[in-house]
Amino acid sequence: MAGRNYLFTSESVTEGHPDKMADQISDAVLDAILAKEARLEAEGYVSPTGVPASLANVRCACETFLTTGTVIVAGEIRTQAYVDVQEIVRNTVRRIGYDRAKYGFDCETCGVINMIHEQSPDIAQGVDGTFARANEDEAERIGAGDQGMMFGYATDETEALMPMPAYLAQRMAERLAAVRKDGTLDYLRPDGKTQVTVRYEDDEPVEVTAVVVSTQHAPEIESMSQIKVDMLQHVIGPVLDEVGIAWADAEVYVNPTGRFVVGGPMGDTGLTGRKIIVDTYGGAGRHGGGAFSGKDCTKVDRSGAYAARWVAKNVVAAGLARRCEVQLAYAIGVSHPLSVMVNTFGTATVDEDALERAVREVFDLRPGAIIRDLDLRRPIFEKTAAYGHFGRDDADFTWERTDRVDDLRRVLGN
Repeated sequence: MAGRNYLFTSESVTEGHPDKMADQISDAVLDAILAKEARLEAEGYVSPTGVPASLANVRCACETFLTTGTVIVAGEIRTQAYVDVQEIVRNTVRRIGYDRAKYGFDCETCGVINMIHEQSPDIAQGVDGTFARANEDEAERIGAGDQGMMFGYATDETEALMPMPAYLAQRMAERLAAVRKDGTLDYLRPDGKTQVTVRYEDDEPVEVTAVVVSTQHAPEIESMSQIKVDMLQHVIGPVLDEVGIAWADAEVYVNPTGRFVVGGPMGDTGLTGRKIIVDTYGGAGRHGGGAFSGKDCTKVDRSGAYAARWVAKNVVAAGLARRCEVQLAYAIGVSHPLSVMVNTFGTATVDEDALERAVREVFDLRPGAIIRDLDLRRPIFEKTAAYGHFGRDDADFTWERTDRVDDLRRVLGN
């Protein structure tokens, strides 16, 4: 049966976009807590109240807000570790590239307000296992940090098993930052956005029809035509040519307003969790609504979404479907998922009911088991907070592994 013909568009933003700055700061705080708590645990630290340091006890829900000259960090955290939030903020902003007042935001002089408080005990009791028996293992004791549903998605459109428009937009945003940082285009500034439109025939991506790149630049650069030439040569062309998709007839828009000097937190406010589609599949897969950054992995908004991607990617990598979407649902304080749904959009090479049963057998989707199997108590999260949480070639992104392919095939008798 023939598929549909259509256009699909996805966008991305660079690490200097104010919302992405907020995400990275929130995850930098989480990483600092995980790293220090691990050291304290290894040293056998016990607080004056008799509570030992333990990564298993860390709870973090950190939110960041940025505006002109100011960063506010808030949220609820439980840890034995002290971390210097002000230093974390300044180091993160410096790494991103806002290290001079003339850029509109300066890591050295911006105000930093710390409004973090302790986690609510009402939330903690469910996650800590109030409803579990003392002799159960940790995976059974840890309840989900909240109710909600999470989605994971995979497709064979790209080698990374990501939707083509989202993958291209992310890689262009990543490259836009790279040519700024390595000095290739030293007039660029940290803020930027990319957008890619792909034409599909019979549900297959065949051509890029439009590209939009908006990049902050130094005020002395007046020639938009030169910026466009540079974007084609150093950002757009290299990404599209590497993937090998046709784009000769694509409409290319670079800084369509004609000028982009004022950017970052001076040009717009930034807030943690406001780029959830950029973080995931560019709109090609559904989203449960929960953001990732600043949350430790007892929060199933994060760990559940990572696990759902892990499942979907293994299904596609095993050749059991060309497209796969997985939905998980949880109740706060309950360890086992309330539902597991596997949708292959009619592309499965096996019976879909049998595939769903195989997923349930092969993957342990309790939050504690996800944390264990994906090794999620490590300080790896700041780098997930820009350029997408999925489709990245990085060993720390354990949810991108295709290590359950053989198990799925075995259970299905393939």
